[in-house]
Amino acid sequence: MALYSEKVMDHFRNPRNVGIIENADGIGEVGNARCGDIMKIYLKVDNDIITDIKFETFGCGSAIASSSMATELIKGKSVHEAMRLTNKAVVEALDGLPSHKVHCSVLAEEAIQAALKDYFTKKGLPFLTMPMTHRADCSCHEC
Repeated sequence: MALYSEKVMDHFRNPRNVGIIENADGIGEVGNARCGDIMKIYLKVDNDIITDIKFETFGCGSAIASSSMATELIKGKSVHEAMRLTNKAVVEALDGLPSHKVHCSVLAEEAIQAALKDYFTKKGLPFLTMPMTHRADCSCHEC
C-alpha cells in the first residue's frame, strides 16, 4: 500500500490556489517549529463569501497538499462556513494522511482560522473560533 493517496500526490504535484492576493481582506500565517512547516493563507471576501483564496507553504508534500485541499474546500463558501473547516475534513478530502503527517492538516486549519480572524478584526467584528474537534484524533503530540 502506498504511503500517500492519489489525491495527496495530485495536490502536492499540482497545488491549487498557490500565490499571493494583493490587498487581501484576511491574512493568516502559522508555523510548526518542530517540523519547520510554515503556511500563509490570503483571503478575498465579498459580501461574506470567500471569492478568492491563495496560499504559500514552505514545507513537505503533506503540508502543500493540505494547504491546497483546504483552500479548495472553502473557496466560494461563506466566512461562517469556512470557520467550521476542520483538519479532519481536510484529511478525509485527501483520502487520508499518514498519522505522523496529520499535523500538516492541523496547520492548514489553523492558517485558515488565522486568516479569518484577521478578516474579522479588520472589519471590527468579534471572532469566535469554532471548537477544535481535531485535537482528539491528532497524533502530532503538539495539540
